[in-house]
Amino acid sequence: MSLIVQKYGGTSMADPRCIAMVAERVKRAKEEGHDVVVVVSAMAGETDRLLSLAHALNDNPKPREYSALLATGEQASTALLCIALDKLDYQARSFTGLQAGIQTTSEHKKARIADINTKALRASLAKGEIPVVAGFQGVNTEGDVTTLGRGGSDTTAVAVAAALQADECQIYTDVDGVYTADPRIEPQARRLAKVTFEEMLELASLGAKVLQTRSVELIGKYRVPLRVLSTFSEGGGTLVTFEDDTMEQPLVSGIAYNRNEAKLTVLGVPDVPGVASQIISSVSTAGIDVDIIVQNIAYNGVTDFSFTVHRDDYQRALAILGETAERLGARVVLGDNKIGKLSLVGVGMRSHAGVANTMFATLGEEGVNIQMITTSEIKISVVIEEREIDRSVRALHKAFKLDCEPVVEMDPYREKERTL
Repeated sequence: MSLIVQKYGGTSMADPRCIAMVAERVKRAKEEGHDVVVVVSAMAGETDRLLSLAHALNDNPKPREYSALLATGEQASTALLCIALDKLDYQARSFTGLQAGIQTTSEHKKARIADINTKALRASLAKGEIPVVAGFQGVNTEGDVTTLGRGGSDTTAVAVAAALQADECQIYTDVDGVYTADPRIEPQARRLAKVTFEEMLELASLGAKVLQTRSVELIGKYRVPLRVLSTFSEGGGTLVTFEDDTMEQPLVSGIAYNRNEAKLTVLGVPDVPGVASQIISSVSTAGIDVDIIVQNIAYNGVTDFSFTVHRDDYQRALAILGETAERLGARVVLGDNKIGKLSLVGVGMRSHAGVANTMFATLGEEGVNIQMITTSEIKISVVIEEREIDRSVRALHKAFKLDCEPVVEMDPYREKERTL
């Protein structure tokens, strides 16, 4: 008998009608002969409601109490789903993160899963029950409730699947898979039947919100077979694969974007060894993540240095950078919090030239100015004005023919071998 871990997000658990629909999907998996472990998020809007209650009392709640409060959202979801499954005559048992054996690091608001003791979950499965686990939470070595950060239920699901050596992890959400672009921007966006782990990791980290980045990292680390599906419609979803079984991958598999970016530039930085480290460390030691970094060629002993941060960190980073620039003797600090990052992702870039040229030419024809560029083996990202994101996505989607099914060029010799 195969074991499946199913995860249902907030929109899937939004109200009693949706929860009853989830219960029917779990029932169907059981009828097909699978053992099932379910991981759930809080009901849609519940986490924000709890946060508003906390902030109405204190603008800066202690992290320990913050986590204890938010964890109740997922705990409510587990009990409600078990109640719905009981009505369908299926034995289900709710588990908090502690009861499920999810042990985490000490951080309360952004804890990482250190280990999962699966004894309780395996015992529940052995009784024929359906364990329903609260996502997004665990317990640290002091016995305190911790939370994993926004989207943490995805991480919980993949970690549980890895610990139980499940045959497949299924992430149910309000979309029916991973698309070539955001369908809200590009109506011709096409659902991908498969996407490689590397592509999924890049897409998640670059702004695609289907899966949390940390959950995708776990997929790769433990090679968990994963599929993205819709709670509200039928279909095969998108399978995240580890092996490329097609002869020719498309040049580009998807387009991702992130509007929540800001750019900082230090002009007239002395061109001396170690200056880049001093600039970046002044920001990173304050807990601010730095993304794209560009340093210009030095001229007359000075250079210009630019980098991007999340927009929420913009004002704090600008203040820190002003102090650093003064200490270094730089000329001025400039900032822009109305930019966005646009990225092309595809493993086909490894073996094909010309992707960057097509991207830059397309944006040029649209009158879009590229401010910064960064590349990797399977990714090209550019920084542009935020207001130009939507039309740039549509233009690139058309330029790379992403609305069409990819044409697979078969090797005639291999095809001959198959037919012998």
